[in-house]
Amino acid sequence: MRRYLTNVGMQMILVAVVTAIAGEFKITPFSGEMFRIGLGSSAFLLFLLLMRHLPYVYTGMVTGVTVLVFRSVLDGFVSYDTFSLSGSLQTHLSAALYYLIFAIGMKRIQGNLPERQPLLLVCMIAIIDFISNEIELLTRSILFDVAYLYKGQLWLIGVTSVVRSIFVVGIYSSMIISQMRVVHNEQQKRMEQMLNVGSGLYGEVFYLKKSMDTMEQITAKSHELYCKLSGAGEKDISRAMLEITQQIHEVKKDSQRILAGLLKVFNRETASDMTIAEIVIFVIQSNSGYSRMLKKEVHYEKRIDIDYSTAHFIPLLTVLNNLVSNAVEAIDTEGMVRIRVYEQEDKTVLVVSDTGTGIEEQNKEVIFEPGFTTKFNDEGCAATGIGLSHVRDIVHSSGGKLSLHTSSQSGETTFVVAFSTNTLRLGV
Repeated sequence: MRRYLTNVGMQMILVAVVTAIAGEFKITPFSGEMFRIGLGSSAFLLFLLLMRHLPYVYTGMVTGVTVLVFRSVLDGFVSYDTFSLSGSLQTHLSAALYYLIFAIGMKRIQGNLPERQPLLLVCMIAIIDFISNEIELLTRSILFDVAYLYKGQLWLIGVTSVVRSIFVVGIYSSMIISQMRVVHNEQQKRMEQMLNVGSGLYGEVFYLKKSMDTMEQITAKSHELYCKLSGAGEKDISRAMLEITQQIHEVKKDSQRILAGLLKVFNRETASDMTIAEIVIFVIQSNSGYSRMLKKEVHYEKRIDIDYSTAHFIPLLTVLNNLVSNAVEAIDTEGMVRIRVYEQEDKTVLVVSDTGTGIEEQNKEVIFEPGFTTKFNDEGCAATGIGLSHVRDIVHSSGGKLSLHTSSQSGETTFVVAFSTNTLRLGV
């Protein structure tokens, strides 16, 4: 608590000092030096808008006193021989009062500043500024027994208040928009990271489910074999077989626990849907970075003839991202990847084509098989080859269809994926 009060106090002093210094950049529209229009008011207003946590009234008091002392000290340096402390304090007292009155007015709207529309905020601040200036002039009139109203005073102060309010609110709005852009970009990066992780995890969850089904079958067959061995009098072998069955069952239970944790990531009730267009844009952005990492100049072209929101964006991301990344890998140094989405009857069709090295005729039948690959790194080591088989299994599990087409004329390789539109759009 003490540290907080210290920080607030230091911030109020900083506001006061900067305001006092900025106030020396001024013009004097009326006779004499008693009333000035300077940057101090603009600086003070900008600080109040940006530092809404400060106690406005106390900040106005501290600023008023600081301005009063600062200007009196300056007067002492400028006119040392004729300087009168009481006269200087009297001269600048109304300026100190201006900051206090202005802070009191701003206090009235402090709590709702973020919700105010810029135009409304300008109007309210201009009124507060106008009233504060008029009270300052009235105070000078009383202290020095001079005329309160000057020729053109109301018009000049009114215009000044409006212009100053527009100027400061404009700067404030620009700073807020810049901050919002920074926050938006950061959120966008985090969202892309989460989607990349979610897409990768979806594949792992998919294969973990398949592994659990396999373990279930192995457990059943192992127990059946145990029963046969036990009935045949092979006690030692049957006992060993029973231990193996129990171990497989334990592995299955551990896998179920892992699966239950991973499935929480894909809770559709709490997840926000994505549109088809957003999915395509994300895949292009993601693979643009991938192609740059591979030092390839890949151009992307998209055409989206149908767009809607879907809760099945994770499997779609996984499928489309695998197909596009495979297309990028198939391109030597420069090429084109095209993505098209359209509706055909009751199907949503996703088409990914590339101008890569193509697929040889003898490989078309086995390209979707696990372990098959034509990609080798610089050391001659083969890739895992699970990408396209991964895509095929996910597509088939969702009731979709996957096909491959090649063109001898254009040299393009095209993968076509078709899902039920009702499944994607409505989840049925």
